[in-house]
Amino acid sequence: MSSPVLWIMLCMLIALAIASVRRIPEGQVYSLRRVDGQTRFVGAGTRFLLPLLERVSHKISLTGSALAIDGMRAAGEPWRGALYFQVVDPARADRIIESVDGLLRESARALLARVDAPADAAECRHWLKQTLNAEVRERGLLVTRIELRPADAA
Repeated sequence: MSSPVLWIMLCMLIALAIASVRRIPEGQVYSLRRVDGQTRFVGAGTRFLLPLLERVSHKISLTGSALAIDGMRAAGEPWRGALYFQVVDPARADRIIESVDGLLRESARALLARVDAPADAAECRHWLKQTLNAEVRERGLLVTRIELRPADAA
């Protein structure tokens, strides 16, 4: 007959094997941080991880995200809108992914409060998109679309 210690070891080995298999959904990248501080990125599909040595630090969506923004223009008129962005380089975006909403929101508010912001709505959206992309492109992000309207408009 087998020893209970052998059965316990076998059960632990099976549990470890099950914990090492991860299914990553399409359109996502997982950032895995190892105990020694190294980071690796794994894409969609069934992946094998090292459960005692690696942990999922970020789940990065590549499909795009929307962010509600609002603020005041330099002329004193309130505005409201939406900013759509996408992660194009997960390795560079990993460092700022937790604070990306605040970063984009504050940058958009500061840019639209500037005196030299265009007054025409279409021109302003285009200028804001170009300026934000110049700021965030090296961080692995891309602003895809911006919608702006006066705050009093429904």
